[in-house]
Amino acid sequence: MSNIDELKSTGLKATLPRLKILDVFQKGSQRHMTAEDVFRILLEERSDIGLATVYRVLTQFEQAGILTRSHFESGKAVYELNEGTHHDHLVCLDCGRVEEFYDAEIEKRQHAVAKTKGFQIAEHALSLYAHCTKPNCPNRPQK
Repeated sequence: MSNIDELKSTGLKATLPRLKILDVFQKGSQRHMTAEDVFRILLEERSDIGLATVYRVLTQFEQAGILTRSHFESGKAVYELNEGTHHDHLVCLDCGRVEEFYDAEIEKRQHAVAKTKGFQIAEHALSLYAHCTKPNCPNRPQK
């Protein structure tokens, strides 16, 4: 399915800013991006799309189910493509890198805890914050 078809299937018109921003998420090496990250990439590509437009399009994409939004330790909204599968996040407190993971036992345990407390989980987001233990982490800022 082309980007134009994908946008139209969600009820959004295929405008140039929407197509460019969708392309940033589909072709970029960075999976989790803030509005500022997207804007910076667009500037590097010499695109004439303003930051306000980026914010507006990201909100539209989230409402349309194209992107999902998370809030990690920075407090800023971070967006990623919604690929339809659930996963959780491991966030490095040293460099900010985000790694996705899925663990069936954790999922089962969360549902069991909710059930014992009289709840049924409708949805959830789990983010674990940790320090990288890799001795030569390429993402760690140099001191």
